[in-house]
Amino acid sequence: MSYTKHLLALLFLLPVLASAQPSLIPAPPQIAAKSWILMDADSGEIITEHNADERLPPASLTKLMTSYVLSYWLENGQVTNDDMVTISKNAWAQNPVFKGSSLMWIEVGKQVALGDLHRGIVVSSGNDASVAVAEYIAGSEKSFAEVMNQHAYQLGMKNTHFVNSHGLPHEEHYSSARDMALLAKGILEYPKEYALYSEREYTYNGIRQTNRNRLLWSDPSVDGLKTGHTEAAGYCLVSSAEREGMRLISVVMGAKSESARERETQRLLAYGFRFFETHHLYTAGTELSTSRVWKGAADNVSLGVKDEVYLTIPRGKHNDLEATLSVDDVVTAPVSEGQEYGELVVSLEGEELVRAPLVALQNVEEGGLVKRLWDAIVLFVLNLIGR
Repeated sequence: MSYTKHLLALLFLLPVLASAQPSLIPAPPQIAAKSWILMDADSGEIITEHNADERLPPASLTKLMTSYVLSYWLENGQVTNDDMVTISKNAWAQNPVFKGSSLMWIEVGKQVALGDLHRGIVVSSGNDASVAVAEYIAGSEKSFAEVMNQHAYQLGMKNTHFVNSHGLPHEEHYSSARDMALLAKGILEYPKEYALYSEREYTYNGIRQTNRNRLLWSDPSVDGLKTGHTEAAGYCLVSSAEREGMRLISVVMGAKSESARERETQRLLAYGFRFFETHHLYTAGTELSTSRVWKGAADNVSLGVKDEVYLTIPRGKHNDLEATLSVDDVVTAPVSEGQEYGELVVSLEGEELVRAPLVALQNVEEGGLVKRLWDAIVLFVLNLIGR
């Protein structure tokens, strides 16, 4: 298949380009932790990482998946925040399994609103609330763990396996920094539920508890997500922050203390925001080009990208971006919306950064008999003379 190539001007960047200056990017900071990663939440670009695929105990970071599954069910209308959940002995705060761990302090036999349990998971980091939600959704915590693993697979979490909903230690319960970043990215797709992660405190049963993510107090750009700690896991923190329209996700696993996980997270975020920038290059469904349609009821079809296109690059490098469209030489009706007819490639200083298919933005039905015959003759002649 042949293509016609042409450059696509990044017109929306021109106001920025005029003032952009080249900048030098220093080496990323070395973080005092077992594993870490810094990801742009929109583009998915990894800015820096270390041992990001190492399987480690996630401790209470596990509750990010418990919350994600609940958010998924809420958004799809399978449950509501007003559903009343009867607390079992397994989910009871006095369950000996939970001794010395984080709790919402729910009581056996009582009914608790699902929305309250969600806050108990996110803000109070309640192991009891996690089990209550798991049992309500899947019937048992074992069955819920299977649901968690199914969602992990769908999110592309390749080094994760859950056996419980709360993260208390188990040899077959593990995750990785990269997988936790992917999970955080997934949670951000549910903004109503994500808003819970910025709440600094929650009071239930007369007990007031504060969010363990202390960056909510010290850094106004941070609005989530979750801490975790066990002796095996060390001190862990998944954070998300937004500054001037750019959102980053950082994951630190296996730090030595609470203050260390906060300090190292801030170092990662500072590096990302200071030396990188993210651009929303193209909006899904926006026309980037048109193509002649042969034998069609319409003469042309609009082409664009199916998904949003974001790009994270070093600061000061936007004037070196180059976008190229490759469009099929011959597009013949019928044309189906979403069908691929070329591709978009965005490069920086000769390095390909983005490759996305160009798709038809509308249907084009076949034309009448006369139109089809005439276009067939024209195409035949053009092929004979080599177009």
